[in-house]
Amino acid sequence: MELTHEDKMLFPADDITKGDIIDYYHTIADYMIPCVRNRPVAMQRFTHDIEHEGFYQKEAGSYFPDWIEQVKIKNQDGSTVHYVLCNNKASLVYLANQGVLVYHVWPTTIDDLKHPDHMIFDLDPSGHASFTLVRFAALQIKELLDDLGLTNFIMTTGSRGVHILVPLKRTQTFDQVRACAHAIAQQLVALYPEKLTLQMSKAKRGNRIFLDVIRNTYGHLSVAPYSVRALPGAPIATPISWDELLNKRVKPQQYTIKNIFRRLARIDDPWADFNKKKHDLSHVVKKLEKL
Repeated sequence: MELTHEDKMLFPADDITKGDIIDYYHTIADYMIPCVRNRPVAMQRFTHDIEHEGFYQKEAGSYFPDWIEQVKIKNQDGSTVHYVLCNNKASLVYLANQGVLVYHVWPTTIDDLKHPDHMIFDLDPSGHASFTLVRFAALQIKELLDDLGLTNFIMTTGSRGVHILVPLKRTQTFDQVRACAHAIAQQLVALYPEKLTLQMSKAKRGNRIFLDVIRNTYGHLSVAPYSVRALPGAPIATPISWDELLNKRVKPQQYTIKNIFRRLARIDDPWADFNKKKHDLSHVVKKLEKL
């Protein structure tokens, strides 16, 4: 494949070029592909640099080569979208060469689009809420999930918050998973109404942490592990351990394309057991009713 305009500056303040991003995705592929394999991908593309507005693209380009895998998915309105699948290193590199900087993925794989294989909590700090408050909220969710017997994993988003995921056996529908996540979040909001919220309106959240469970919905997207974010410094959405979260020096934009490989060289994969700890949620609703 021919690479083009590798010297284009994508992060002007950080001297990071398109070529640097292509190199990053080429090198991170062995870590990233297992996290995105067979998941429909939405692409955030930049034709200039991150200081200019990019655009989101779900439909695969008609000019994409045949070896870029695609899946045709019907929307609820009857229309269809041909989503890209990033199942190999060449696909990541090709898309990066097309200006794709950020990858967002479905919470399902193409063999069963109607049953999510994880439940997700997106902790989104509102207003001037600090990462200290994000850390507090995350630990409260972890404690409740542990009490419910649900193994959980955490990822910094490369933006301001974190994602907490619970691996699932795909025995529940989106509606059932979202209802369970909402019930868990509701328990915590009731305990800490001044710190946490389920308020959809940004104007009404104040400086609280929004516990976003809407991502547990058919067709909704979340940033892929190890995706670059279109923010100064080129931060990375990074799976971390819960012990790392307790380190107050760890921030949501701690890891970037310039330091992520030093990290990966010195630690074991904190998500290594993700697919070995899948849960059925049928027992959880009964436990929640007793709390």
